[in-house]
Amino acid sequence: MSLYQPEPVEISTRMRPGEWTEDSLVELVNSYRTRIADMGAPASEVATDIERNDDGSVKVVVSWVKPAIAGDEESVPGGQPL
Repeated sequence: MSLYQPEPVEISTRMRPGEWTEDSLVELVNSYRTRIADMGAPASEVATDIERNDDGSVKVVVSWVKPAIAGDEESVPGGQPL
């Protein structure tokens, strides 16, 4: 038996300077976290990364980092043979 590491689910975007404010950024992050939670992710497995660039742009990534599962891909729900 091996350790199957499922792919993370990720929602991300990049916004240029002037396309966002601190308030709209908070709303966006909350909406992404809600969408991931609606897919079944527990809060403890949801990661948020906000990268602010020197030019005023921002990159937002919200992901569900699923834990490793004992077994192989075929033994987990939705698994498919390679």
